[in-house]
Amino acid sequence: MSATAAQPWTIGRLLDWTREHLRSRQVADPRLSAELLLASALGCRKIDLYARFESVPAAEQVDRFRALVRRAAEHAPIAYLTGMREFHGLEFEVTPAVLIPRPETEVLVEQTVTFCRGREQRPYEILDLGTGSGCVAVAIARLLQAARVLATDSSGEALAVARRNVARHGLTERVTLLEADGPEGAPRPAGGFDVLVSNPPYIAEAEMASLPACVRDYEPRTALAGGADGLDLIRRIAARGRGLLAAEGRAFIEIAAGQEQRAAAVFAAEGWRHLGTMRDGAGIPRTLALEPPSAGPDGPPR
Repeated sequence: MSATAAQPWTIGRLLDWTREHLRSRQVADPRLSAELLLASALGCRKIDLYARFESVPAAEQVDRFRALVRRAAEHAPIAYLTGMREFHGLEFEVTPAVLIPRPETEVLVEQTVTFCRGREQRPYEILDLGTGSGCVAVAIARLLQAARVLATDSSGEALAVARRNVARHGLTERVTLLEADGPEGAPRPAGGFDVLVSNPPYIAEAEMASLPACVRDYEPRTALAGGADGLDLIRRIAARGRGLLAAEGRAFIEIAAGQEQRAAAVFAAEGWRHLGTMRDGAGIPRTLALEPPSAGPDGPPR
């Protein structure tokens, strides 16, 4: 990128050049990636770029952009480079301490909201296991004004990011964050949770090496790797999570592509009822809807 008198590096020219450069490096969504990186370097909204198509950025802005493009061409995730990611129409801070929110995880939010809105209006108690950036907890709380969400994660660094996102969206009074490892560390409220929602680590150990470089080499391994078959935390949720739910509660659990039958069998072995599986936008079975075992004479199962 060296400007000439005949062809200055306008915003339009920067976008065109970067789009083709990222495409040649096999970066996903090269046009969108170029727009997000340039907007970040200029400190503006993506939509503002096209109102300034013929503008020539300052030299220091171009230098900042060049550095971002260089890292993107090495497959560093765009979300980590810009520090932001959109999820369910909301903006979230992301850092390498958290998994990057993805569209398929929005299904967890939609299932939770639909289930709660179909019940009597009251303060819904929601548990988000493995909250990461806090995107699921925040989106649910924004859509359900009567919801109180307990969001847990085993990573203190991840919870620091989630805490900033909760504050960004003005939800500190209704979203509580807790450092805890899995369902064992979550305190059960009186009456139990109405919904347990989780996007657990579910990548099988043998499949980790085949993940795209932008995922494998940059995103936190603890948020991805689910043990030998990808079901380690899912087994723990099946065994322990039932004791956290109200008798008429639900669990919505994200799973990997091709994992539906095995994950459902894990829950069935613990007495759960598999109510169905929602598909994501690509048509892939993505989230299990589950009903916990019925409470016994001495209270909820544990």
